[in-house]
Amino acid sequence: MGDDRRLVAVVALAQGMAAAHTPRESWRAAALGACRALSGGFAALSVWERDHGRLRVLVNVGDRAADEDEFPEAEAYPVHQFPEITEFLHERWVAGGEPDAWVETDRGPAAGSPGYCHQRVAALRRRGRGSCVVAPIVLHGRAWGELYVARATGTPVFDRADADFATVLAAVVAAGLAQTERLEEARRLAFTDALTGLANRRAVDVRLEEAVERHRAEGVVVSLVVCDLNGLKRVNDTRGHAVGDRLLERFGSVLSLCGAMLPGALAARLGGDEFCLLAVGPPADDVVKVADDLCRRAGDLELGEGVACGVASTQDPIGPVTSARRLFRLADAAQYRAKAVRAARPVVAGRAGPDDPVVRLADEPPHGRTAERRRFRGRS
Repeated sequence: MGDDRRLVAVVALAQGMAAAHTPRESWRAAALGACRALSGGFAALSVWERDHGRLRVLVNVGDRAADEDEFPEAEAYPVHQFPEITEFLHERWVAGGEPDAWVETDRGPAAGSPGYCHQRVAALRRRGRGSCVVAPIVLHGRAWGELYVARATGTPVFDRADADFATVLAAVVAAGLAQTERLEEARRLAFTDALTGLANRRAVDVRLEEAVERHRAEGVVVSLVVCDLNGLKRVNDTRGHAVGDRLLERFGSVLSLCGAMLPGALAARLGGDEFCLLAVGPPADDVVKVADDLCRRAGDLELGEGVACGVASTQDPIGPVTSARRLFRLADAAQYRAKAVRAARPVVAGRAGPDDPVVRLADEPPHGRTAERRRFRGRS
């Protein structure tokens, strides 16, 4: 491949990774870009998981064998089977060398070889591949994983120039992965409550909008639990905000534990002392049962004074739910009702009969609703 074509290939790889919206898309773009740039038939991207002592395959692209899924769930190899990432490469870096790529063939080592690697040779033969080029990926100054590109038996074997080019491609991939990490961290921070580690109000708004759309289109059950942690102000005033923060963190852990009982539920802190659980799919009764358990566990916390909990579900008689805002108002009104009557168990919108005060409160104009909430709070 000429220099101009290789430059175009490098740019295409970088652009593909930059356009990715998720880590998976980034991994796939990296592997596909490298495969095309090196005129390979197959490519894979693997990460070195130091804590597990293994190379885990993130993505396989191109002409995959029967046992090679695109995004494998459990394709991993002990690093002692591929010692070059922990031994050969480390020794070269210590001596001031660069993390160069090398070539393996179905007959053994080739250009830039770190030594005979029988595991790779066996894999090439088993999958009908004649050669491969392996390029270490270095991220933040440490070995992150490797880029692997192979060609089928009967096609030209990779040479030293291909290995040198693969080293360049691995550096481009590393830059793309670093950018993906930064974007993922930014996204995580944007949708995460810093104190508790739960989702935040923005995350709930996004997920709830999507859930209500699914409810309207497919009839899926959407349930929302809104709860107010009682006694936080007293703890802050008498024992300090650091202790109050510990109470918030502790309740956040309890909420997360209870939410785990509902498959796919989102546990969130809305702000201050207000939290919620969003469940999409489970029956309303299952959600109420979890909310009941949440109330019980909150009441057992050493600090605080329990929790006021309200539930609203599209499966209950609350009328049509055509917007996320209405479901949120219903759950919010149920929570205010629970606080007003000092309920030890959750108040569920729509279950108090035809003239349910929670539904009435939620559907009142804002001015009347505010006044009613003040009356609730005045009695709490």
